[in-house]
Amino acid sequence: VQLQAYGGGLVQSGGYLRLTCEISGRADDRATVGWFRQTPEKIREFVGRIKWTTGATYHADSLKGRFTIARDNVENMVLLQMNGLRPEDTARYFCASSHSSAASSEVDYVWWGPGTLVTVSS
Repeated sequence: VQLQAYGGGLVQSGGYLRLTCEISGRADDRATVGWFRQTPEKIREFVGRIKWTTGATYHADSLKGRFTIARDNVENMVLLQMNGLRPEDTARYFCASSHSSAASSEVDYVWWGPGTLVTVSS
């Protein structure tokens, strides 16, 4: 499985971005696709995940209402819509894939993309 996230950039506080994760490879290896972020302090945080077959999503409690994950089955993409961005959302955002539909922690994700940098200015 190969993953490539893009769509990051510099945005002002209160703005929005949409990140895209392009996925290639076996369908069995992307049963769950997750988004994570690594802050400038090198802290990795879970953002959310989506089950590929059902579209069921789960978002980190702290991000609910601002961040939304969706999938595009036709284009084999997973999207991360980020609204109301804040300086503390500044991070490198990664998408990752698991062959488990019950993936719930970072260690469940085997394949990772290189990430895309999001910078939110105050």
